[in-house]
Amino acid sequence: MRHLLGAREAAGVTLSLDAVSVSVAGPVDLPLTGEQDVQAACGIMHVHGRRFGRPTPLGFDYASIIAAELAGLGAQALELAQARGIPLHAVSTSLAQGALLAVAQYLAAATADDPDEPQSPGGPPFRSADRVAFEIEALDPAVWQRFWAALGADDRAVSRGWRPFLHRFATATCPLPGLAEVLAAHPIARITDVARRTGMTLVRVSDQPVDHLPAFVLSGTGGGHPRGRPAGLLPLSGLVVLESCRRVQGPLAGHLLRLLGATVLRIEPPGGDPSRWVPPMAGDTSARFHALNRGKDVVEIDLGTPGGRREALDLAATADVFLHNWAPGKAEQWSLRPADLARVRPGIVYAHASGWGAELGPNPPLGTDFVVQAHSGVPPTLMTVVDVFGGVVSAHGIVAALTSGATRVDSSLLSAAGTLNARSWHRCAEPLTVPVCDDLAALGADPRFAGALVRDGCVLVRSPWEFTS
Repeated sequence: MRHLLGAREAAGVTLSLDAVSVSVAGPVDLPLTGEQDVQAACGIMHVHGRRFGRPTPLGFDYASIIAAELAGLGAQALELAQARGIPLHAVSTSLAQGALLAVAQYLAAATADDPDEPQSPGGPPFRSADRVAFEIEALDPAVWQRFWAALGADDRAVSRGWRPFLHRFATATCPLPGLAEVLAAHPIARITDVARRTGMTLVRVSDQPVDHLPAFVLSGTGGGHPRGRPAGLLPLSGLVVLESCRRVQGPLAGHLLRLLGATVLRIEPPGGDPSRWVPPMAGDTSARFHALNRGKDVVEIDLGTPGGRREALDLAATADVFLHNWAPGKAEQWSLRPADLARVRPGIVYAHASGWGAELGPNPPLGTDFVVQAHSGVPPTLMTVVDVFGGVVSAHGIVAALTSGATRVDSSLLSAAGTLNARSWHRCAEPLTVPVCDDLAALGADPRFAGALVRDGCVLVRSPWEFTS
C-alpha cells in the first residue's frame, strides 16, 4: 500500500482509495502472500536466476513497485475516463499481474513454435584487475571486435561471444567464456581508454543510487483539439496513438495504451521492424515482438526522406498522442520536433521515452537497460527491469498529460531507474510459501494462470487492469 500511495500522489490523482485496489494474486489462482511468493510463482526468480544457473530473488521488490505504478496509471486512466463521460468507477491490479508483465517477453519466447534453446549461466557486470565493477555496451559488431582485439582477447572467444552478448536482453543470461578473464587482467583505466578509442560504451557500476529524478515530466499547455469520442468502455477508447519506437521501453508504453483502449498505429521502416523476425517465432512474427506489439496497426515510412516526413505529419494530424524513443538529435534531424507536430495538430501530446533524458548532456553514451542500471545503482540483473518499468512510466506520463492538458511528456530509462531506487526502501517481510517456477512453458500451460494469460501463437499476458463500470 505504501508503494501505491506514492504512485497515486505522484500522479496527482484525486480519486478515493476505494476506487483503486491492489491485491497480491489478482486473477492468478494461487495462495500468494507477498513479494517473494509472486517473484517465485510468476517467473521473476527463474528469469533473473538464469545468469546464476538457479532461480534467484531480485534484490528489490520489483513486482510491488510495478504494481504500484500500474495502480497509479490505472487511477489516472480512470480519472480520464470519468472526465470523458465513460461510466467507469473502479480499477484493480495486482502484484502477480505486474510480475507477469515483467516476464511477458520471456514467457512468449518460452511458449513459441520453436522455443529458445536453454542458455548456459553467466554474464556481466564485469570486474577489472583493480576490482572496479562496470558494464559495457555495443550494438555494432565492429565495435565489439575492435574493443576485444585491443585488449588481446582470443579471436574465437570474441566471435562466439557476440551473439550471447547481443541477445542478453532476450535471454537474461550472457556466458562469455574467456572474455571476462581478459577484463579481469587489466586495470579500469586501461579498459576505459580502450573503450573510448574503439567506440565501446563503458559505465561503472555506481554505489550511490540515483533516486532524485521524477518518473516523468509534463510540460506545455494544450490549446486543445477535441479528443476523440469514446468508442467503447475503456478509458482511452476513441483516442489515437502514433508510435515510432523500437526495442522494449517505447513499444511497451504503446502496448499499455492499447490495452487501455487506444488505437495504436506503429511507424516502422520500409520492410518492417527487424525485430519482427528475431526467433523464436509465433507464426510469422517474433514471439517477443508479438508480446509488445499485438493488436497495433502498422504503416511503413522512411522518416529520413521528405516524403516520409510529410506522411508522418499527415498521420499526426489525426492523432492524440505521438510517442517515440529515438536517439538524441533524430527529432531535429527529421524535423519532427514538438513544434512541428503541434503545427499540424494543436494540443497533440508529444511523448519522448529516452535512455538518459537530459541528465548526461546532448551527447550521452548508448542508453540501454544494463548500462543505465550500472550508472543508476539499480541492483544488477540481466532481466530488462528498467526497460519494462520505463515503458510503464512512459504510459503513465502520457495518460497524465491527456488528463491534465499538458502537451509534452519526457521520461527516460534513467528516470525509471531512479524511481525504482526511490521506491526500493520498503521491503515485504512475508516469507516464501509457494514452489518456485523453473519452467515458463509450464507456467503458460498452468490453468491457475488462465485468468491472467491468453494464447495467440504463444502465451501472452492479458491487461494488468480490471475496470468496473
